[in-house]
Amino acid sequence: MVQREFAAGDQHHHPAVAPPAAVPHDINLFRPKALVAPVTKDTSTLQYKTKINQRTPLVPLDLVLDLGGQFLWVDCDQNYISSTYRPARCGSAQCSLARSNGCGDCFSSSPRPGCNNNTCGVTPDNTVTRTATSGELAEDVLSIQSTNGFNPGRNVTVSKFLFACAPTFLLQGLASGVSGMAGLGRTRISLPSQFASAFSFHRKFAICLSGSTNSNGVVFFGDGPYVFLLNVDATDLLKFTAAFYKPSQHRLRFRAREGFGGTKISTVNPYTVLEGSIFKAVTEAFITESAARNITRVGGVAPFDVCFSRENVLSTRLGANVPTIELVLQNENVKWTIFGANSVVDVGNHVLCLGFVNGGENPRTSIVIGGYQLENILLQFDLATSRLGFSSLLFGRQTTCANFNFTSNA
Repeated sequence: MVQREFAAGDQHHHPAVAPPAAVPHDINLFRPKALVAPVTKDTSTLQYKTKINQRTPLVPLDLVLDLGGQFLWVDCDQNYISSTYRPARCGSAQCSLARSNGCGDCFSSSPRPGCNNNTCGVTPDNTVTRTATSGELAEDVLSIQSTNGFNPGRNVTVSKFLFACAPTFLLQGLASGVSGMAGLGRTRISLPSQFASAFSFHRKFAICLSGSTNSNGVVFFGDGPYVFLLNVDATDLLKFTAAFYKPSQHRLRFRAREGFGGTKISTVNPYTVLEGSIFKAVTEAFITESAARNITRVGGVAPFDVCFSRENVLSTRLGANVPTIELVLQNENVKWTIFGANSVVDVGNHVLCLGFVNGGENPRTSIVIGGYQLENILLQFDLATSRLGFSSLLFGRQTTCANFNFTSNA
């Protein structure tokens, strides 16, 4: 493997030069109001994948979706061929925008994507395996479909989309066939930030994850409407809260601890992970209320500790008829209600398990709301105002996240 060396400085060191206001891009004659891409659930890893086109000529890439990811990173060691690839040179505006953690050379007699001299480095990370490495910052063509909120429209292009080149080993632990990860975080070079800059729309995005591995969910970049069959605009269903508020569960009277506590939403965790004492409080209450409904507890099924016989559990439009769980956010009027469709997992053999995992003592984050609890709910993230919008379970409106009409009207 070709090794890179970067000058002293780590990922927390920021250049003194103020970052530019926007990523360089072409002036598009057609200005989309929003962008759209499909999201699928991988059967074996339960990771959520999206698809975009990159390079010249364009190549479709499958990428693991990462809500908190810094930026787009892709494997450049294998078959990266593009006539429009450009490394970000040391001291450039691109490096400043990316808050590059160093500048270095690649010791190779033949430069190639991911291995060029006088380029700035960043630190791509695989948040599934919690592995990070050094990588080259670069730019290339990226193409994605526009949308009016009802259907996909024409493809639009960002000619100089910033991303990180990573070595092949960083793909370990990701779904088969993916080329990297699509970061949707708060950095200036995340996908939502670059799209907003390129097309002059709000720094917002929304995800709607399908629970089925046979159908597409959807990710939107830009503001709504976000319309699903049967003509349901999910923006009308949104409640809003501060995105980084530390929520508590009022009835059980616990609160995420300060410091290493807090709450986050993750698409790389398949199920919600709770700090040990919170897990105990939630599961004990759920077990007690289930027993009052004559729902019988049975042995755990990995990775779940709390499971029940399906006998005496009716099916409803909102999933299995089990006790609901409420997360009280900013106040009593802003509640996230978790119904059976998102709280229990059918593991077969007439067994349902509570889809929460014990995170043990002193985890970095007290509550990590995982993918299963997000399915068939629309979540809108406003990165500029740090505000989260969340809908009710779409089943209640007789639609699902798989019901965005991906039939193009362009």
